[in-house]
Amino acid sequence: MATIAPTVLASYEKTAGTVIKNLGKHNMDGYFCATSADAVDLVTSWMHEGDSVTWGGSETFKETGMKAALEEAGCYQMLDRASATTPEEQREMWRDRTTADWFFMSANALTVSGELVNIDGNSDRCSLLLHGPAHVVVLVGMNKMVADVDAGIKRIRTITCPLNAERLHTETPCELTGVCADCHAPKCMCCNVVVTRHSRHEGRIRVVLIGEDLGY
Repeated sequence: MATIAPTVLASYEKTAGTVIKNLGKHNMDGYFCATSADAVDLVTSWMHEGDSVTWGGSETFKETGMKAALEEAGCYQMLDRASATTPEEQREMWRDRTTADWFFMSANALTVSGELVNIDGNSDRCSLLLHGPAHVVVLVGMNKMVADVDAGIKRIRTITCPLNAERLHTETPCELTGVCADCHAPKCMCCNVVVTRHSRHEGRIRVVLIGEDLGY
């Protein structure tokens, strides 16, 4: 991970302070950590031995070291959807994941006014954000900050989707040409556009802003 210049980090912290205040107005808790290591320490301080943990498709969850830290701790029930291979196992895993103590994800974009912007294909990630797990931890690198929802959607379609399509080999236009075509391809990743503007449940959604470039 490249070292962030002190002036950049100071700017990130000021921006994060404003966003955290706005998240609070929307009944979501916000935190700022200068580094991924700080974020891991913060989040694990909230957790208890035996808690069940699951996650969405998130490069940030891995890049921060959060996934490795939870696995190495050896005291959490890790609910990995990839471990379920048969339709029966997948259905049972889904039931377990919807009642998990902790769900980890990132956001495709976060507005300065405190809104989470996400685009999803199968929508496993967005489903668990919206309802189910007791606690949702959203790990967000400062590279995902945007001015507003429209800017967030533009960011996703010009940066996030082409990169994820290349990683997942979706054979969508954004993989084949590198440019969004507003498609309805068989493996379209933009089936649902979800803007989380408010949480009805106090303390459920915790957004951890990290002073690094993370994920897509």
